[in-house]
Amino acid sequence: MVEARSTAVKNIFIKRIYSINTFRAAIEDVFDHLDDLRAASRGDIVDKQFSERIMLAVTQVNGCRYCSYGHSKAALAAGLSQNEISELLAGEFASAPEDQLTALAFAEHYAESGGSPDTAAEEKMVSTYGEEGKRHITAYIRMIMMGNLMGNTFDAMLSRIRGRPAADSSIWQELGVLLGSLVIIPVAMIRRVFSQKHGQS
Repeated sequence: MVEARSTAVKNIFIKRIYSINTFRAAIEDVFDHLDDLRAASRGDIVDKQFSERIMLAVTQVNGCRYCSYGHSKAALAAGLSQNEISELLAGEFASAPEDQLTALAFAEHYAESGGSPDTAAEEKMVSTYGEEGKRHITAYIRMIMMGNLMGNTFDAMLSRIRGRPAADSSIWQELGVLLGSLVIIPVAMIRRVFSQKHGQS
């Protein structure tokens, strides 16, 4: 679903970003699981502090500066300490509640694998939180992954202008993702509405 773009060459943008195809696939995946996100936001499995820990665990892998800033502020507002936020952004979970550690490790693994976690990790999530809990937690992970990579894609375009392009990308891919969101997201919404109507008929 997500393409990794990395290189050790100096003056190359090295964060993971979207291509048009991977962005389209990510949008479709999010909309296909939109009911999970709604249920998660209304349920009691993932509270505000838990969700912010998940957001920061994913963001520290993808390195989106916008999400790091925004969710650090949100985590503070939710009651997390500055020390714990700094730990989470460093990939350390020592201050997190023990019952959330499996989810945070899974969130980190999900991001590191580019949205393709292994079967063992999926099974551990189900055994720890149940099928519903796994769906709720993964819904938050999908959303922050999309935010991270959108932010990184925008930064890749800025970096290209400054002479540090992303590997295996182009200005047209980056513009296509950023401007294409105005088309791809509405199309995904329409597709979901028609799918729901078809399912009810």
